[in-house]
Amino acid sequence: MNAVTKHEAAALPALQMTEAELMKVLQSSLYPGANPESIKMVLGYCRATGLDPMQKPVHIVPMWDSKAGCNRDVVMPGIGLYRTQAARTGCAGVSEPEFGPDVTDTLGGQQITYPVWCRVTVKRKIGPGEIVEFTAKEFWKENYAVKGGKERSIAPNAMWTKRPYGQIAKCAEAQALRKAFPEIGSEPTADEMAGKTLNDFDGTTIDASTGEVVQKAAPPAPAPALPPYSADRFAENLSAWHKVIAEGRKTADQLIAFIESKNTMTEEQKTAIRTQPAAASTPAPEISAPAIKARMDAAQDLEQLDEAASLIPNLPGLADQKALNTHYMARQDELTQE
Repeated sequence: MNAVTKHEAAALPALQMTEAELMKVLQSSLYPGANPESIKMVLGYCRATGLDPMQKPVHIVPMWDSKAGCNRDVVMPGIGLYRTQAARTGCAGVSEPEFGPDVTDTLGGQQITYPVWCRVTVKRKIGPGEIVEFTAKEFWKENYAVKGGKERSIAPNAMWTKRPYGQIAKCAEAQALRKAFPEIGSEPTADEMAGKTLNDFDGTTIDASTGEVVQKAAPPAPAPALPPYSADRFAENLSAWHKVIAEGRKTADQLIAFIESKNTMTEEQKTAIRTQPAAASTPAPEISAPAIKARMDAAQDLEQLDEAASLIPNLPGLADQKALNTHYMARQDELTQE
């Protein structure tokens, strides 16, 4: 502990109490039901960093320790801790959260309206009269906490259902604070980790608002075997692939690698792709962004959708490829739910 931190810790009234007195207060108010040893970890953390434990800067979260074969408590920072540390080291203000457009979606059978993204800017004083802005943009679907449980529900939990704007705003602010003040640490806050899978702890999912272990993830299922590329589909698309190869937009091996990410192919089919005919026997289907999108929209099942999507790499424009890949995932969700 450096001299500044020692001075700050000495100035905190809570840390002037005896440990027994402070433990009694914390057990009965801020951390009811917590293990005394875990509360001692909180006190040690606060003494080392000059923080007031009565402001609850950190949370005690029980997590599964696969090596020990039991739960163990982990001290995780809250958003309030990052705000405090940033204020001590030159924070010049935090913007109001800016939200993206609202989306009404059904997740795990539950309908919810939420903002697509949230953006927060943190200002830091770098030198005399110099202020630098650090902005973080976080997407709701990448951060929301799932219910989990035995049903392994992907519906948002109670907190994210009740506060879809407030929770994503906390995540965006925490990220912006870490960008502006990297010295305060890189550990995610308890709000960000709610409902997430922690790989370091054998896939345990926790609800950080309560500290409850709600799900221990099952081992990932083996990847399903890829279906073979049907002869009819192959014959229909072969001339288009030959055209792409002839124009130099893709090599035969690049096309084969893309197709084999979704389907298995015979050696004869691979040879047919690599063998460029002297002249195409049938006109190749149109390869343009509108034409591919139309084929995906007309797809009646996932097989037809994949067939249309296999033409996306043939487009020369990366913007068109990105837009069609996004449309492909949306159509895939639609066909899966039908």
